[in-house]
Amino acid sequence: MGRHVCAAFQAEGYRVTAVARRPVGLPAGVRGVGLDVADADPVELRALLEESGAEVIVNAAGGWVATPEENRRVHVLLVERLLEAAARATTGPRFVQIGSIHEYGQVGGGVRIGEDEPPRPSTDYARTKLAGSEAVLEATRAGRLEGVVLRAVNVCGPGTCRVGFLGSLTRRLRAARPGEPLPVAIADARRDYVDVRDLARAVLRAARADAVGRVFNIGRGEAVSVRELVGLLLSAAGLPATAIREEGGGASARGGAWTLADIRSARELLGWEPAIGLARSLEDQWEASPDYRSRGKHG
Repeated sequence: MGRHVCAAFQAEGYRVTAVARRPVGLPAGVRGVGLDVADADPVELRALLEESGAEVIVNAAGGWVATPEENRRVHVLLVERLLEAAARATTGPRFVQIGSIHEYGQVGGGVRIGEDEPPRPSTDYARTKLAGSEAVLEATRAGRLEGVVLRAVNVCGPGTCRVGFLGSLTRRLRAARPGEPLPVAIADARRDYVDVRDLARAVLRAARADAVGRVFNIGRGEAVSVRELVGLLLSAAGLPATAIREEGGGASARGGAWTLADIRSARELLGWEPAIGLARSLEDQWEASPDYRSRGKHG
């Protein structure tokens, strides 16, 4: 996700600095700084912001990590340290937090999730992501900085082959032996997915918008069945339906069996809407994913 955000800002003429524990695979011309922000001193972070002349901070860190402690470190402590540094920086940067639709918790099937939906997170991931987002909003209300939260749905597209169910399935299909159907458990769920490049464009719009101290849902506004998503990925890979063997029971629907984002606020106030369809997104995801068989990996 971070690489696409870097590319989007760079294309608009920004000088971009990417900060990560291992800043590799960055777009040409993007400066990489190796730093674990969750463990960094806010004084050090402030110096980095000022030395870079930072006008915008985008927090794209995080994911479904294993333990409550690691969730808190990555989704709360990291945000708090960035906020402290940003509030002290003389450059006065805008803070864009990439949050998660899962901050709302599980909702009933058929519900279009608006920003006024009361958050009821039910997992460590969702609870800590919500805490990070609320810290950004509280800092904005207190006048310490200008912050915006984007609650993104599941992502797909090039470079996301390590993310979530579709990423895992992409890796497994790439590594599978030809002619051997791959066993796949398919959840009885419908989910909203957005291309990672559309999400990066939303971040860019949020960095420039007048609306601050707000939450914006970012998705396609479509709830697509997981079975249909699997079919689109198989089509993108040029594989027949017989390339997989569906296992009974279905996969667990991490984060709930239903996500559908109401994206009207993003359209009206950010001037953003999704532009990349799921078929093209998954085709690009497949083309950009490595061939694990060429590395001698099978599974």
